[in-house]
Amino acid sequence: METKKIIIKSVFLLSLLVTLNSCNKKEEPKEEETKTEKEESHEGSVKEVELNEAQYSSAGIELGSFSSKNLSEVVNANGYTKLPPQNQADVSVFVSGIIKSISVIEGQSIRKGQVIATVESPEFTRLQQEYLTSKSSLDFLKLEYERQRILSEEEVSAKKIFQKTKTDYEIEKTRFASLGKQLQTMNINPGRGAVATVPVIAPISGSITEVNMKIGSTVTPGQPLVNIVDNSQLHVDLLVYEKDLQKVKTGQNVRFVLTNQDNTEIKGKIFSVGKAFENETKSVAVHADIVNDKQQLIPGMYVNALIDVGANTVKALPVDAVVKAEGREFIFILEEVKEEKDSHDAKEGHSHDDGDAHKEETAHDEQKGHKHDDGHEHKESGLSYHFQRIEVKTGTSQLGFVQVTPVQELPADAKIVLKGAYYIQSHLLKSEGGGGHEH
Repeated sequence: METKKIIIKSVFLLSLLVTLNSCNKKEEPKEEETKTEKEESHEGSVKEVELNEAQYSSAGIELGSFSSKNLSEVVNANGYTKLPPQNQADVSVFVSGIIKSISVIEGQSIRKGQVIATVESPEFTRLQQEYLTSKSSLDFLKLEYERQRILSEEEVSAKKIFQKTKTDYEIEKTRFASLGKQLQTMNINPGRGAVATVPVIAPISGSITEVNMKIGSTVTPGQPLVNIVDNSQLHVDLLVYEKDLQKVKTGQNVRFVLTNQDNTEIKGKIFSVGKAFENETKSVAVHADIVNDKQQLIPGMYVNALIDVGANTVKALPVDAVVKAEGREFIFILEEVKEEKDSHDAKEGHSHDDGDAHKEETAHDEQKGHKHDDGHEHKESGLSYHFQRIEVKTGTSQLGFVQVTPVQELPADAKIVLKGAYYIQSHLLKSEGGGGHEH
């Protein structure tokens, strides 16, 4: 009886061990399968793209790195470029006359003192005649004044005669000086002979924006003949609303872009903050000097601006550097550039061991520029650009830049694609969608 119990227990233990062993064997494939799925998922998140030299050139790709931008602690403002009044001039004449010649055209650069045109008028001759007559009278009255002064001192003549001579002399001297100033204002040299034609001189240096005259036309005093602007002192007038006014101060940096131009960033610095509202708009004019080269700008350009009111800078990239795919955001970095000697052999893995006939055929195809039977053109050499797609998180976006934070650490010298990222992304999608191999 005891022997029978022992046998039953042994059978039971043996069957239990067999059951446990089979369970363990069933679980092992699941662990291996889960591990494989994780590896495949990780590999699927890493995307690499290869472009040949022609593709790289046609895409217009630009490489760079992160920029430090203040995109959060800023005040948004709109405005326009403006010139101070001392850098603008309307050129006119002081007397009526007729245009005899014109020396400038619109858009021409001009220096201060340069001749713009010549004007002819009989008024010039009349003034010169009066000037010469006054000069002769002044010479006579000066002699008479000296003679009467001596006679008065010797009490030969009455003091009354001396006083009248002195008064006449002083009046004529003032008149003579006035006529001389008038001639100088009209660009006539009083010491030279009489002239009927005088030059019109540029009062400032700058560029001609308008020419409102033609040869033979009659001009009158106060009529603008030419408009000149000097853009070297161009600044920006921004409108800041009441709620942001307390944040804006003199000396703060300003970054703005031209609304109707490309996204080139222009830098400036606030030099003045208005003390009154502009035209009942509840906004105050803030004046900012332009730090960049001003020659590309003209007065009246509309701008969007950011006034830096804090010092919190972030890593930023141009908006075009970030692409969206699969519900996420990515950038591309250049991994390496390779020089390929024979792109056909490298990619297809063909072996050319079939003798001299194949070599001759290949040389003939290369010389003629033929394509192989697979429909692809093969190049003997060229550069190959390898890019890797990196997932990022974006933040604040301002003036064509966006805050970017990579989800993985990038090398300090990473070459980021700033322009052409969408081309690389489309190439990646095309490669994933099939369509054969590329060379």
